[in-house]
Amino acid sequence: MRLPNTAHTARPWRIHELVGDFVLEDVWALPTPGGPDEFGRFVEIYSDDSRSKGSVIADALFAIRWKLGALFGLDKTDGGLDSRVASLRDRVPEDLRTGPRGPDFGVFTSLYLTDDEWAAELANRTCHAVMHMGWVSDGAGGHHAEMAVLVKPNGLFGKAYMAGIKPFRYWLVYPPIMRSLAKDWQRRNVGRTAG
Repeated sequence: MRLPNTAHTARPWRIHELVGDFVLEDVWALPTPGGPDEFGRFVEIYSDDSRSKGSVIADALFAIRWKLGALFGLDKTDGGLDSRVASLRDRVPEDLRTGPRGPDFGVFTSLYLTDDEWAAELANRTCHAVMHMGWVSDGAGGHHAEMAVLVKPNGLFGKAYMAGIKPFRYWLVYPPIMRSLAKDWQRRNVGRTAG
């Protein structure tokens, strides 16, 4: 479920220290009900590259994006982290830098992992982006993950690109990914409680 930006900005997340020059694009509540100590398991499941990521349509859109990226050179290494833009690793405070970094996954490079936060970044010729996951209490003893996507578009092209993909993200990418994550979370919870 999509949330207002204040669901992310009102929390004292450590990521705020790193992304003052980024734009908050999206905030989503993820269908991952769990206990207070299950964030590590959530990170493990979410970052599992073998996990189904969505629907045939979402997979097709990602495949098209990677083909267009190759055709137009959007994802060349000279347009990425530590080439076109500096990684946010240099902004990570010492206490987070010396702690667990968390898993890299897909095209994302992990920045840090705490008991209730995980952040990873990517950069290409369109933007520098951060995916932030937080483990949030529901106030009644339960918890769930919330995802925030923060971006720094690369010029006018990057702004146009982000605006152009917005409807696809909202209608064709995020919903099936959320459904797939909910199924995986529930399946692994059933297996865990049965074991």
